[in-house]
Amino acid sequence: MELQSLIYLFVGISFAIYIGIALWAKAGSTKDFYVAGGGVHPVANGMATAADWMSAASFISLAGIISFKGSDGSAYLMGWTGGYVLLAMLLAPYLRKFGKFTVPDFVGDRYYSDTARLVAVIGVIFVSFTYVAGQMRGVGIVFSRFLQVDVNTGVLIGMGIVFFYSVLGGMKGITYTQVAQYVVMIFAYMIPAIFLSLQVTDTFLPQLGIFNTTTFAFDDGVRVIPEGTYLLHALDTAVTDLGFKAYTQPGNLWNTFMLTTALMLGTAGLPHVIVRFFTVPTVKDARVSAGWALVFIAIMYTTISSVAAFSRVNLIKNVQNVEYKAFVNGEIEGNNGKWFKTWEHGGLLAWTDRNGDGKIQYGPDAAFKGKPQFDGTKTGEYGERVTTNAVPATNSGKIENELYVDRDIMVLANPEIANLPNWVIAFIAAGGLAAALSTAAGLLLVIASAISHDLMGQVIFKDSETGKSTLNEKTELMWARISAVVAICIAGYLGIHPPGFVAQVVAFAFGLAAAAFFPTIILGVFDKRMNKEGAIAGILTGLIFTFGYIIYFVFMGGDKANYLFGIAPTGIGTIGTILHLIVALVVSRMTPPPPQDIQDLVERIRIPSGAGDAVDH
Repeated sequence: MELQSLIYLFVGISFAIYIGIALWAKAGSTKDFYVAGGGVHPVANGMATAADWMSAASFISLAGIISFKGSDGSAYLMGWTGGYVLLAMLLAPYLRKFGKFTVPDFVGDRYYSDTARLVAVIGVIFVSFTYVAGQMRGVGIVFSRFLQVDVNTGVLIGMGIVFFYSVLGGMKGITYTQVAQYVVMIFAYMIPAIFLSLQVTDTFLPQLGIFNTTTFAFDDGVRVIPEGTYLLHALDTAVTDLGFKAYTQPGNLWNTFMLTTALMLGTAGLPHVIVRFFTVPTVKDARVSAGWALVFIAIMYTTISSVAAFSRVNLIKNVQNVEYKAFVNGEIEGNNGKWFKTWEHGGLLAWTDRNGDGKIQYGPDAAFKGKPQFDGTKTGEYGERVTTNAVPATNSGKIENELYVDRDIMVLANPEIANLPNWVIAFIAAGGLAAALSTAAGLLLVIASAISHDLMGQVIFKDSETGKSTLNEKTELMWARISAVVAICIAGYLGIHPPGFVAQVVAFAFGLAAAAFFPTIILGVFDKRMNKEGAIAGILTGLIFTFGYIIYFVFMGGDKANYLFGIAPTGIGTIGTILHLIVALVVSRMTPPPPQDIQDLVERIRIPSGAGDAVDH
């Protein structure tokens, strides 16, 4: 069967499964909508958590970042993995026992303040919308290639799919849909990885491929790297020959450390992951579910470094010094250049013949000028913003770069570059969509819950005498669905106008989550003296500082030379977290302690036994 027909078949079957699950698991109550009724099996919840956590950034963009940045890209791998362990071991069981399934609900009750709850709602909205922008861009990228539409149309199609099963099914529909999406995602990632490992190295285990030797010789444009060379050594040789820094050579270790820390702390404060620990029946099940999720995550995350290395080798092997016209027309023996033409059509890959020899030259310089972004003061660097204006050569005497490759395409394009069977390529299309859609749905539900449950139910429509919401269940469910629709529309806009490549946008979200939530949550569990004044001051300090720093340096053209302590915007969440922690502790010690019942509550939630809620509902 032809590739395009297989893609339509695989994607169509997966979408039919997701929609069927959404219809089967339609939410009939607010508990179904918010926490899937609290009755999900720990193994199923572990799969759903893994699918929710392993977003488009993990499936689509992470290997691409490592492929191009080499060892520097490992910050994303270490930060996200370490952050999940931190969340599972240090926070999840206590939050589950506390019994509040949203971050604003926890903050509002633990810090006995509607003002604190409102500040947390604002933080959740900022973090979730930043995160979902990356997911929607990932949806657009996958659709642009595999359904032969432009990126923007792809985003709109993704909005429609997410709308159906998140608005209709709520967390119940999303949870069981994510179980199916995890299965699709992991097979779609591992099967191509096994093929590539056997093709590039001498092992069928992709997790070990990065440590093995190559099975072919290839010309990097300067020398022929012989068969039997260790993969990492071959990569170091090839990229340095082309003018890049060595693949294994570390770059700015300070920024790597700050980014890794921000990602770890941000993972532990992510609202859409925290809510997962309320979809199981008991505290024990929450712990078991966290363990299973770690196992399911590890299957992919131990493979990513090898996939990144395979991608870079295959790219250099297939494009360097290749005659463009013969390549894209499939006239060169052993090379299938159709993939190049297809991705080029989507605006995520581009070539300009700077020296007029008709061959593709790959090097470290920018080959293109980007279209102006925002106020016109910054040049674009991302995919569809590429134009065909050649940049004058800046590396005289070296290879003049003529190639633009959007790093977000590397995982998706790699099976095509390697000329793998059509069914493998079609499978990875379905997996890429599953990755982006699963996290987007979870994030959109968090936004809807923050607005309908925390803002509408617990602040705006709250009875001042009883402290209870005046909304009945039917009305609150209506507001939840309306909020989800509005959130989907805003998310679609952000996907069409993304502030960066997928993993970079997600890194911003993690930095914001770290600075806004991590200290307040951790202090709320382990510090009885922490009070509402400290929480409010800390959240506002961390959020405003981190968001302002990102806005100034990413969107307002701030000079890199003025980075605070040399820290890039992706890692500034670490400083925001430290500021949050200091301000929260200082303010809490300068103001009255929390009521005795709150202090007693903090003591109770740290007791590891029991399955009931620590808070009366």
